[in-house]
Amino acid sequence: MRLSRAAHVVLLCGRYEGVDERVQARVAEEMSIGDYVLSGGELPALVVVDAVARHVPGVVGDDQSVVDDSFSRGLLDFPHYTRPADGRVVARAGRPAVGQPCRDSAMRKRESLSRTLERRPDLLEDAALDDEEREILRQLVAERKT
Repeated sequence: MRLSRAAHVVLLCGRYEGVDERVQARVAEEMSIGDYVLSGGELPALVVVDAVARHVPGVVGDDQSVVDDSFSRGLLDFPHYTRPADGRVVARAGRPAVGQPCRDSAMRKRESLSRTLERRPDLLEDAALDDEEREILRQLVAERKT
């Protein structure tokens, strides 16, 4: 979000072993998109450009969708379901009808918290949770212990 408000951003993409140390000394900020090695900095630069551009007004058609994106509150998003091309559906209890969005706020919160707890529990430490979400999380943790 901070970078989306900057007048200019220059991304310097290292190759193999990185950037020459003499250039590195003139870099204002270093960033990483994760703990893994790639052959060059082009792909991470594209990831940064895409993530930053989403926060520039007018880039995404619906500004509210950026506010509601996963990670905007420190949680993974709830599952989304679409109509299968061949019409075959595997029925799952507690899920919205095929092709219908989930409009149940409590279900969205539970699914989001469950997914975050399962896949990225580290995010929960700094997540901004309301009272209902804290109670749902308490229930999920208790369920996992049993």
